[in-house]
Amino acid sequence: MTPTYQARQLHVATTAFVALFSIVGVALYGLPFFYDFMVRDFGWTRREVTSGNAYSKLIIGPLFGFLAGWMVDRFGPRLLMIGGILMAGLALIGLGALGAPGTGLSLAPTLAAFYVFYLFNALGYVCGGPLPNQVLLSRWFDRARGKAMGFAYLGIGIGGAIVPLLAAALTARLGWHIALQLLGALIIVFSLPFALFVRDNPDTDAEGQTSGHGPAAVHGHTTGGGANTRTTAPSAAPLTLNHVLRHWTFPLLLVGSMCSIGAVGGTMQNLKLLLTIDKGLSQSEAAALLSLVLGSSIAGRLSWAGSQIAGPRNTSCCSSTSSWPPRSR
Repeated sequence: MTPTYQARQLHVATTAFVALFSIVGVALYGLPFFYDFMVRDFGWTRREVTSGNAYSKLIIGPLFGFLAGWMVDRFGPRLLMIGGILMAGLALIGLGALGAPGTGLSLAPTLAAFYVFYLFNALGYVCGGPLPNQVLLSRWFDRARGKAMGFAYLGIGIGGAIVPLLAAALTARLGWHIALQLLGALIIVFSLPFALFVRDNPDTDAEGQTSGHGPAAVHGHTTGGGANTRTTAPSAAPLTLNHVLRHWTFPLLLVGSMCSIGAVGGTMQNLKLLLTIDKGLSQSEAAALLSLVLGSSIAGRLSWAGSQIAGPRNTSCCSSTSSWPPRSR
């Protein structure tokens, strides 16, 4: 593997880390920090503010899930990531403008506007979140793919751990409207430059084929030269979508992902409301607990360890413990 190829792989892994840090860690897990302010200032109910996430997922998931997958295959992950980063950042800026005081950017605080911006936030997640990043990493990494995925997904845990503390500090100084808008701007400023200059695919002719580490090395190509020449075994034929959907492991992955994401997402959507409104905790105390909860996920995101230790059983264990302990009555 040449130094140039290693540098490009590092850029790819860093891009995925930053994108997941911003779109999932900040945009997805950071937005619920502001729910109690909306309930207090706009008179909305908890159901109304938490339904933004539910409605957007129910609409965006079925309508754009397969479309986003097709676009990744057709145009590559880079363009989709750029669009996702812009939509997620602008969505937070728009949500922060709802009912904002002063002469700056301000919009009428209506539920319709809230749900529209939340739809864009969900679109940002689909277009710039795990889907294109997984495709990008799988194109650039073969032998170290698990480590690359684990590193990239650390961005979610680190971003989720930082954003409550950052949001609390910004809110205390500037108010929650400006704090939310600054987080949206941070998403764009921080992650967009990485996505703009990342490559969709390695240069297989110049790098992947000669190094033996790119995707071309797994299709029966000759690697190296002279006495070190070796030929890898040809890979199996590419799987079709029909084959994947009919394989017995697919429904297990589907249900496991649904339960895991549902448990974590449902908890984070309601936890800030519980801590501040029901339990009477201060904003700084609630932020510290939110940071602790999301920060504890960092260990579980070290997926290269999980992939070596009974992968499916490890996944089942993590999915089960994500809903423990039970809610106090």
